[in-house]
Amino acid sequence: MDVALVNGRVMTDQGLAHGLAVRLSGGRIAAVGPADEVAANARPHDLAGGLLLPGFIDIQVNGGGGALFNDAPTAKTIAAIGRAHRRFGTTGFLPTLISDELPAVEAAIAGVQAAIAGGVPGVLGVHIEGPFLNPKRKGIHELSKLRRIDEAAFELLTSLKAGRTLVTLAPETTNPEMIGRLVAAGVVVSAGHTNASYATVRSALDRGLSGFTHLFNAMAPLTSREPGVVGAALEDAASWCSIIVDGHHVDPVVLRVALRCKPLDRFILITDAMPSVGSDSVSFVLQGKTIAVKDGVCVDEHGTLAGSDLDMAGAVRNAVSLLGLSLAEASRMASRNPAEFLGLGDVMGRIAPGYRGDLVLLDEGLQVLDTWIGGEAASAPGDALPGRAVHG
Repeated sequence: MDVALVNGRVMTDQGLAHGLAVRLSGGRIAAVGPADEVAANARPHDLAGGLLLPGFIDIQVNGGGGALFNDAPTAKTIAAIGRAHRRFGTTGFLPTLISDELPAVEAAIAGVQAAIAGGVPGVLGVHIEGPFLNPKRKGIHELSKLRRIDEAAFELLTSLKAGRTLVTLAPETTNPEMIGRLVAAGVVVSAGHTNASYATVRSALDRGLSGFTHLFNAMAPLTSREPGVVGAALEDAASWCSIIVDGHHVDPVVLRVALRCKPLDRFILITDAMPSVGSDSVSFVLQGKTIAVKDGVCVDEHGTLAGSDLDMAGAVRNAVSLLGLSLAEASRMASRNPAEFLGLGDVMGRIAPGYRGDLVLLDEGLQVLDTWIGGEAASAPGDALPGRAVHG
């Protein structure tokens, strides 16, 4: 029987709306409209006045729930990471592999393929972050793993048969022709961990580069005589910029300035989450390095940032409190924008008829109360359940 979500405030394209109901049928949103019309002959689900938003889509998830994708790039690991992040409103995500050898990249792609085939909730594809990066901007990535793209790497990066493939690379470590080939093969290409000049990035944009991974972090900055990667990202109105809004990776003032440079619908909230999200662990090991987690920050022994301890609900709250965005704007940056970036904007990221039934219910403090993936409410142990806030 269809389910009608009633007695909530629904995030539409125009903002929060009162008096609407959302009807779920066959995993999708069948209707959105006045409760007395939409809920007829459907099983009602009382939202108790909560805020119903499109489910969050996180395109950069290294780990969660104590699991790290690099350690075991399998469907089982992906499922564990997905369960951990679902507690914080994430209904779609890309498991992210940090720079590694090509056999590890192959295993990651196979793991995602198996997860999608096995129906693991929320997995949308894979994000390969490196190893095609600039050593001068490597951040926490292992120097010995970095390499250039050759034909074997190209074949591997274009091998996923289901879902989306996002590749973060440094444009200066390859050429515009290779970027064009990847894009033509269906890969979404983003610039990150790069020391490229403005001219090099501009050439890459002209060949299909469409994103910038964690803007400002691990990339050539904007300076008076060389616009660098940041300058190219902020000047180009069509490309997408992912940002980590945790108050640690980038000063909120800098992010507020960035948001004035190009349309808000070109910014994407990400977590860059590590195993500590959804876990009580205060440390973990990343490719032989011990990473300490303290006060929401993940760092190695030298103080180098190693991903984050951020979840998507926290990113949305921070976007409102630190960046001064409205909930509608923050919501879009957490759902519709990443969906459109991945080429999924016609099926995900909005509460509208025909879209997938991926939803998140928040309380007044923007804490997660419940989630739906493909029209199914969270019910497994450890997931958020109706009436129980999950804080993070």
